[in-house]
Amino acid sequence: MAQLPTIICDNAGLDSAELVTRLRAEHANGHHNMGIDIEKGAVADVVALGIVESLNVKMCMVSSAAEAAEQILRVDNIIKCAPRPRAPDNRPC
Repeated sequence: MAQLPTIICDNAGLDSAELVTRLRAEHANGHHNMGIDIEKGAVADVVALGIVESLNVKMCMVSSAAEAAEQILRVDNIIKCAPRPRAPDNRPC
């Protein structure tokens, strides 16, 4: 999670080292609503900017990740299974 602000700053063409350092300082001071405002190139209160991530979205992401992991495990189990026995094919080619 610590890399996300750095990636966002880099993609926006901002100085990620400076902004992420300021963001971490704000979080350490108890300002947990602070985030990166890429339009102004500064650290800002994201709730005041109207940027909120709902609990429902987070729950859907976790659920989707669990379903994807389950599908991968099922595919691995199918690949590991021995093929079913088949009768020899004595037909001419």
